[in-house]
Amino acid sequence: MQLAVKTRRRFLHFLKTDNWKLTTDHRGFTFIETLVWISVFTIAMLAITSTLLSFYRANTYTLEQADAVTSAQRALEQTVRTIREGAYSSQGAFPIVSITAVDNDALIERVHYFLSGTNLIRGVLDPTGNPPDYVGSEVTATIAQYVRNTAQGIATFRYYDELGSEITNYANWTSVRFVSVNLAVNVNIATLPNQLTLNSSAAIRNLIGH
Repeated sequence: MQLAVKTRRRFLHFLKTDNWKLTTDHRGFTFIETLVWISVFTIAMLAITSTLLSFYRANTYTLEQADAVTSAQRALEQTVRTIREGAYSSQGAFPIVSITAVDNDALIERVHYFLSGTNLIRGVLDPTGNPPDYVGSEVTATIAQYVRNTAQGIATFRYYDELGSEITNYANWTSVRFVSVNLAVNVNIATLPNQLTLNSSAAIRNLIGH
């Protein structure tokens, strides 16, 4: 008990002395220091913002290009399947590339693939009348976008005879037995990476041996 009282007295005596001081520097930033801090912060934020924007642009382009390529791949597969399954039309006409069956009825639809600007278009026309005839307007749909064949001078379709020789005189269209399809896809020609060219081919099965 006496030890505790002595300790308390010593502590009170210590508080009354001037042997210790608690000092705090209340000085704030100077004007120059504030300007320097703001400048450094601004530069850092601009650098971060620029990096984020660049990443966003690159990532957006990559996603758009991937989507365009996927769409073009589906269109290419559809086009090749149409060529492969080509059949004699409901008129009995020669089954050149555009004639195929696309639904479940007994008649053969005329299918037409063509480029309009940078879009690959698919047109379908049902035969009407008796005897059937292909008259009227076809129903069209865009099946691929950002196709740059026209600007790049790339032929969308190339035709070959049964010997594998390319047909360049389209007056000989009755000799077509094999067709290749090429699609050059690029969302933005001014941005890397460069365009991706997809290609495939098919023989017109119903003409094999004819």
